[in-house]
Parts: sequence; structure tokens; C-alpha cells
Amino acid sequence: MKNIFDKKVTEEIIARIDQLTPETQPVWGKMSVAQMLAHCNVTYEMAFEDKHPKPGMVVRWILKAFVKQGVVSEKMYPKNSRTAPQFIITDQREFEKEKTRLLAYILKTQQLGASNFEGKVSHSFGTLTSKDWNNMFIKHLEHHLGQFGV
Repeated sequence: MKNIFDKKVTEEIIARIDQLTPETQPVWGKMSVAQMLAHCNVTYEMAFEDKHPKPGMVVRWILKAFVKQGVVSEKMYPKNSRTAPQFIITDQREFEKEKTRLLAYILKTQQLGASNFEGKVSHSFGTLTSKDWNNMFIKHLEHHLGQFGV
């Protein structure tokens, strides 16, 4: 699995994002490119901002027991897989704004490095290792960049 904390990997991901335009169409799925960028931003919002409410104790237990392994493992997501409600973007988004936000989050993640994420608590899954965070970040980006053919 690629390492999002590695500068060369970050540069490669950014170069792929830079290939996107407001007119880029998905290879599969229903989101526009701007919605996809906003969708990818949610993962980073949960890591860096207090924007999304944390799930209650019962929901968190369910997420840890049944969802966590699929999210933090090295197994890639299948096309059109289900997503949590807070990741569903149905309104129109501004491409440049969402792209700028995502690039800033990716750079921030790489610059903070793996040590910043070791033992960091996830909204949904509790305490994660830096490897878990890496897998979650890189898998999500790979999944959606592939969705848009870059």
C-alpha cells in the first residue's frame, strides 16, 4: 500500500488531482467531480476539524465491530460501495474550492507525518495506528481518483 506520509506519494496524488477539471466525468458512479472532491474532504475534516458529530456509543461499537476492518485494511473498496451518511454529497459544490481544500489537507497530512497519527482517535473507529490512518486516507483517494480516471 502506498504511504500518504511519503512526500513522493503525496506529489503523485497531487499531480493526479491536478489532472481533474470541472468537466471531468466519472468512469462509474453518480457524483460530479466537485462532489467527489468534497466527499474526499470529509475524511480530513473528521481528522482535523470538529465539524462532524461523533457517532453515539452504540453506533461507534457497530462501526468498530463491522466496518473498521474494511476501512483500515489494505483491501481496496469495490466500485459503488456504500458510504456513511456524512460522506454523501448531494448539493452542487465549487470545483476549485473543493480541490484547494483537498490539496491543503493532503499536504498537511504529509507534513505532519505518520508520528502525528500514531494513536490518534478517529470519530468512528476509536484509536488508530498511523498505518490504519494511512490505509484509510490512501485507499479513499485511490478509489475516487480511479473513479474519475486519473
